[in-house]
Amino acid sequence: MSEHMKLNDMPDFCQAVKDWLNTRYGNDEGSRIWEAVSRQYDKYLEEIPDYGGKKNMHALAIYGSIIIFSMYPLLPDHPPVEELQEFVTNLFMTGFVKMGKIFNLNRSFDMWLIDKVFHIIGKKDRKQYEQYPATFCNISEPYDKKNHAARYHFSQCPNAEFAKKHDLMHVLPLFCNSDYWGISQIHGTLIRRGTCGNSDKCDYCVVGSENPLAKKYKIIKDENGYLVSRECHGDV
Repeated sequence: MSEHMKLNDMPDFCQAVKDWLNTRYGNDEGSRIWEAVSRQYDKYLEEIPDYGGKKNMHALAIYGSIIIFSMYPLLPDHPPVEELQEFVTNLFMTGFVKMGKIFNLNRSFDMWLIDKVFHIIGKKDRKQYEQYPATFCNISEPYDKKNHAARYHFSQCPNAEFAKKHDLMHVLPLFCNSDYWGISQIHGTLIRRGTCGNSDKCDYCVVGSENPLAKKYKIIKDENGYLVSRECHGDV
């Protein structure tokens, strides 16, 4: 068994959460809520499966999400989930801003490169899945040369499984929806039918923002709060 990530293993992430709580509720109330969040997080660590801890490539995506899952039900003013979207997106996706200074998916070489990156990550994910069956299950797909599109999908998402088990499915869209913003920061467009929260898989079809394929889709929010891509004329 691997050792799970503790809160002190994620100091920058935790500080950002504490800062948000203090800004919204004041220092005293923010500190009180954070203490409660810490206790709930530690309780979850006692029951969750082995994800590989720090060894998991997606450790922050998994354990950081558990912090948010721990926090949301404890917020005293019970805000709509949507009020946390910008905060959560910034928590998990700011790295894409830096990538956007280098990557531009409207360039053919960058699309070729991002496809190679997806396949390398997918191969590593599958090795981790063999060792830690509760983690992400990544399925690589061939590069779509005709549409200049890079594709892959997850058939299993630990965040979705956690949300299902703990009756937190209403919180899950915060993480799924962030992907759209992240891809936009590298001058790309995410075309997605669904995630493991509202479909049988979480699919990624990534193209340049100026790609004609991107223009054929619009992003809508479904009845469960998930952003999904739909053809402008008809269903996907």
